[in-house]
Amino acid sequence: MNKRVYVIAEAGVNHNGSLDLARELVSVAARAGADAVKFQTFKADKLVSRAAPKAQYQRATTDAEESQHEMIRKLELSDADHEALIAHCKVCNIDFLSTPFDLDSLALLAGRFDLPLIKMPSGDITNAPLLLAAARTGKPVILSTGMSTLGEIEQALGVLAFGYSEPEAAPSMSAFEQAYVSAAGRAALQARVTLLHCTTEYPAPFADVNLRAMTTLANAFDLPAGYSDHTVGIAVPIAAVAMGAVVIEKHFTTDRNLPGPDHQASLEPDELAQMIRSIREVEMSLGSAVKQAAPSELKNRAIARKSLVAGAEVRKGEVFTADNLDVKRPGDGLSPVRYWELLGTVADRDYGVDDKVQR
Repeated sequence: MNKRVYVIAEAGVNHNGSLDLARELVSVAARAGADAVKFQTFKADKLVSRAAPKAQYQRATTDAEESQHEMIRKLELSDADHEALIAHCKVCNIDFLSTPFDLDSLALLAGRFDLPLIKMPSGDITNAPLLLAAARTGKPVILSTGMSTLGEIEQALGVLAFGYSEPEAAPSMSAFEQAYVSAAGRAALQARVTLLHCTTEYPAPFADVNLRAMTTLANAFDLPAGYSDHTVGIAVPIAAVAMGAVVIEKHFTTDRNLPGPDHQASLEPDELAQMIRSIREVEMSLGSAVKQAAPSELKNRAIARKSLVAGAEVRKGEVFTADNLDVKRPGDGLSPVRYWELLGTVADRDYGVDDKVQR
């Protein structure tokens, strides 16, 4: 990833099963200036049981009588769909990413399509077999941490550390713990893993965002941290960048009124573009921690600052007092910090009102 904030436009399943709509989402993300557009790769039969209930937000935005399995099955992308989208991303000069939700999907993305990194979802932070397989691809991992505790994140990182540093060894809980604290495991995590703070609700209430936890993740695990946003609007991801996020992920759609589970909690094209413009402005504004005069403001220093001037006519040999010594713009004369130094001294020449005092 680049040193600048890596912005992932999350298309997710907002293609509604349509390749044409998925292509349009790629184009929208590229025009908005995103670094990557991300989809979701899964097979319904491997992702969810037929008895699994829908989330409350899914029941509110889709057919309440439909099962989660039925909803998910309609949103699968075929292998050919992936090929077409990857090709379109190359044309649009934007990275293609997708989140794998099962082992076969991971193998497809990391193996056949050789994606540059793997984005793991919050829901799989306890899915040790999938995390282990992701690490053993050797590819960088971005791990979302919604719904999790620090202990669960540490456990997941232990699995990743083991997968990266022990590609052939048999997995076990003790092996994960040892890998997490080993020099090789720590080095692998620091080289390949980015954590994303996240609140897994659609839309996420502002009171539940707890954005300071992003900083906690970075400090607790000594890893780069970013933010995956599900709030309404663009204020929170922009704030996350100001707080040091290295990755921002945000859902978007072509139209919030489309049917489907995630459209209502997504940005529309103009909003996505505005968010990315604002992110670039904020990251540019962060600049350096050194406090000094910026090049652009140097020309204003003499205009905005003040100098010591005669507040009344002063004759040569007359004493400077509070009644005849004043402070006024411009600031190209003696600095007012010398005001007390001049009080009580004798003028070495005549001064008219507002003449700059010289020494």
